[in-house]
Amino acid sequence: MRMFDNQTVLITGAGRGIGAAAAQQFAAHGANVVVNDLEAAQCNAVVDSIVASGGTAHAASGDITQDGMAEVLVARAYDLYGELNVLVNNAGFLWDGMLHKMTDEQWQRIQEVHTLAPFRMIRAAAQYWRPAAKAEMNTGRFARRCIINVSSTSGLHGNIGQANYATAKMGIVGLTKTVAKELGLFSIRCNAVAFGMIDTRLTRPTEDGETFAISGQEVKLGVPSKLRPAIEAQIPLHRYGTPDEAAGGILFLASPLADYVTGHTLEVTGGLGI
Repeated sequence: MRMFDNQTVLITGAGRGIGAAAAQQFAAHGANVVVNDLEAAQCNAVVDSIVASGGTAHAASGDITQDGMAEVLVARAYDLYGELNVLVNNAGFLWDGMLHKMTDEQWQRIQEVHTLAPFRMIRAAAQYWRPAAKAEMNTGRFARRCIINVSSTSGLHGNIGQANYATAKMGIVGLTKTVAKELGLFSIRCNAVAFGMIDTRLTRPTEDGETFAISGQEVKLGVPSKLRPAIEAQIPLHRYGTPDEAAGGILFLASPLADYVTGHTLEVTGGLGI
């Protein structure tokens, strides 16, 4: 069963990892997917993969923390496909540090990408969705529209060295609940997915040398490999999740299977934190 035929999905941070897996899964279920990522090459690679598999996708690279980018991306979805049905706020990065050493810029940049950018994306989508839903009220039939925000167990439980990230990811939970209440009248759902240890470049060994450029600095990504056994021991399933498994949580909340679910934060963690 294809759950997203003739629907349009916009995913931020979809050039790799969970976002890319979600883009491919939505496309496999019939969706038109607008793939956003900071890196144009990664966007194009995901789109090429989807098209090669018979799906429909469009690359829309750009920095979602830039003023006006949210409006550009939402307008692009409407220009291309005439509608936007699912918005997935997935983009993000880490800039870890102990609280007593963390700079204002470290704090601010993480808030910008993990809370300000999703707020702007939702606001931009609402400019289209609210008038359309008002027009549909008299018919008693609403088009499918929903938002999935990506949170983390760091937000739900806190994490050493991630005061900035934990604050932002808990903020997303509050944003999700508020949006669910404000837009529920228009049959627009808003949910969040809190991921645990998913096997992406953010959690792979720091020894792999993955970095992310922030404000001209190369910030190391990952977790020291010596810590992985101890982390896995805390997970009831005793392993990291895969990007495909993580993306499954996003698809579930966007699907008709979750039509009466809104304001909820789904933990996709292998049991971590229970």
